[in-house]
Amino acid sequence: MASALEQHPDYRVLRKLSFRDQFIEADIQACKTGILFDVETTGLDTSSDEIIELGMVKFTYLPTGEVVRVIDTFSSLNEPNKLIPKEVTNLTRITDEMVAGHKIDEAAVETFASDASLVIAHNAGFDRRFAERYWPTFVEKPWACSVNNIEWRSYGFEGSRLSYLLAGVGMFHEAHRAVDDCHALLEILAFVVPSAQRSVLAIILENARRNTVRIWAERSPFDLKDELKKRGYRWSPGDDGRPKSWYIDIDEDKHADEVSYLHQHIYRREVDLRMQNITAVERFSVRA
Repeated sequence: MASALEQHPDYRVLRKLSFRDQFIEADIQACKTGILFDVETTGLDTSSDEIIELGMVKFTYLPTGEVVRVIDTFSSLNEPNKLIPKEVTNLTRITDEMVAGHKIDEAAVETFASDASLVIAHNAGFDRRFAERYWPTFVEKPWACSVNNIEWRSYGFEGSRLSYLLAGVGMFHEAHRAVDDCHALLEILAFVVPSAQRSVLAIILENARRNTVRIWAERSPFDLKDELKKRGYRWSPGDDGRPKSWYIDIDEDKHADEVSYLHQHIYRREVDLRMQNITAVERFSVRA
């Protein structure tokens, strides 16, 4: 019945995500090791909220971007120091009773992540900050983001939410449990984008490997803030020791043009600008 529906232009068939270990055959010597990382938390404040669940999937991949196989998985609940908010339980189905007495084994996490060449998270700017708070091994790891290291709409996807992306490759799953979300992300990474003839992972790797420069438009004229927003600048409220300023991340080879734009159109004079060189080791970290 599903196969018949797939042939009809009025229907799309979504199949429930089925975890698989093997994607392609490849020489193990040519493979690199990656980790998909996801946390469920008591809230969105990366400096004060707590992790209630950690999920990781370790996998091998070729440098050209093909997912090879799953090596191992890690899943653990963690009891926070305060009650889990009702809205979090409604979203994740994780209750206070489920986490009672559970603690994530720090040594086990360190061992699991020790041989990873890359960590990927769906919204790494959120997950990485929690990872670095709890486990020092993630501080010096290169990170990539499956939200920000690919322009999904340009490849025909409606948005970057995990459920939207999974539906785009013909699947659905039980969302908002950490290790399940990691398996869902792995299927998305392995998907070959028809318009690019490359896997999603290949596109993300290419963008993650690029060095970027963060340019801070400090003390820029207030009446030009909309101009900066239209150009892609984001606002930093000045927390975590960062400047209270508009900023943008630009590919290393384009930063001179961006500096020229700021001088000519924003400040209308030459000014000294704060700039930071950022690689995958710093990107999405509070250190950046």
